[in-house]
Amino acid sequence: MLPKEQLKVVTTADGSSTIFHPIINENYHSKHGAVQESNHVFLNSGLRYYLADKNLESVSVLEVGFGTGLNFLLTNDYCTAKEIQLNYVGIEAFPLDLELIQETNYAALVSANTWDAFIKKYQTSLEETVMLNNFCNLHIAHADAKIYTSPLKFDVIYFDAFASNNQPELWTKEFITHILSFLKIGGVFVTYAITGDLKRIMKSLGMQIEKAPGAAGKREMLRAVKV
Repeated sequence: MLPKEQLKVVTTADGSSTIFHPIINENYHSKHGAVQESNHVFLNSGLRYYLADKNLESVSVLEVGFGTGLNFLLTNDYCTAKEIQLNYVGIEAFPLDLELIQETNYAALVSANTWDAFIKKYQTSLEETVMLNNFCNLHIAHADAKIYTSPLKFDVIYFDAFASNNQPELWTKEFITHILSFLKIGGVFVTYAITGDLKRIMKSLGMQIEKAPGAAGKREMLRAVKV
């Protein structure tokens, strides 16, 4: 895990917390608002978009860059409220220290049951799949996403890697191809960014892409469906 002393909890424009990584010189979430970005890009434009007009009892999500767990917490809260079985895998090469996560204000953003179960089982979820409640299974894969393997296929992929100028290796055609191999036909891929290179990569891989409205501070984001 990353040493706690190297990282700093900071407040974003909407009042929610994120973590600043001094080596990469980047926040884990948008400075314009951590919770608004997570809600807009991943929960609403990703999960809820996929579930719309479907009468599903379960959904599976793969997140690239689990980070602070904010995307998961919001997703878990939503699915539990809707009584939708959530199977969630987050890939994280450098898991954060639990004490650092506890310094955020995320406890105020989700239900007490969601927060308490996450904090209680965070460490165990790094080793195995844990059941957080009757509607949620979580596994944080402590692995390099470039060599991550799984027999599972997912309905939705949250692509929340650091920006391409800081981690260009995670925005290459080779890596995107690898990640999309875990997406089901009809599944949805979402990320906060959109670039010409990313659009060309997606098109070359046969994805149906859409320029969706971006979160605060960004005009557009990318959503793609595997057809």
